[in-house]
Amino acid sequence: QVQLAESGGGLVQVGGSLRLSCAASGRTFSMYAMGWFRQTPGKERDFVAAISWNAGITYYTDSVKGRFTISRDKAKNTVYLQMNSLKPEDTAVYYCAAQKAPRGVQSERLYDYWGQGTQVTVSS
Repeated sequence: QVQLAESGGGLVQVGGSLRLSCAASGRTFSMYAMGWFRQTPGKERDFVAAISWNAGITYYTDSVKGRFTISRDKAKNTVYLQMNSLKPEDTAVYYCAAQKAPRGVQSERLYDYWGQGTQVTVSS
């Protein structure tokens, strides 16, 4: 089992920045990739970004390319999401997820473990 704990959410003005962190514990050696998803009320969780744990290959949804950066610190078993130039439409609960095997990264169904989520609110 892998446990994930997100932190770093909050309230920020349009154009501001936030950095989300997701600390993994447990059988972290079994992780293949980690990702970030976000969800607004009444909608499904949408893919935001992902990173392969060993190679560090990154993936982004188009709406965040050039504004968000995903990275990982293998020594700390932590993945980060640096969010810059935030927009009101970025407001959501952000979830960290991990998968045990290479399956693709953009569907929430491909992930095995989830954090509890952290709220990000961008005010205009």
